[in-house]
Amino acid sequence: MRQLTQKFVSFLKKEDGPTAVEYAVMLALIIVVCIAAITTLGKSASTTFSSVGSTIGSTTGGTTAS
Repeated sequence: MRQLTQKFVSFLKKEDGPTAVEYAVMLALIIVVCIAAITTLGKSASTTFSSVGSTIGSTTGGTTAS
């Protein structure tokens, strides 16, 4: 029983666990920032493509080349 207690105390004193948690939190924050950036750029790109498409459509009279 004493050996089990010593192993448990040794496990709690190790710093590997908190390091893994810190990396997981950093990864989660990076993922959130990436998703926010992609969403913002996607909306901006959609607006730009719509603007270009409507400009091209009005320039050609709304017809497509055969």
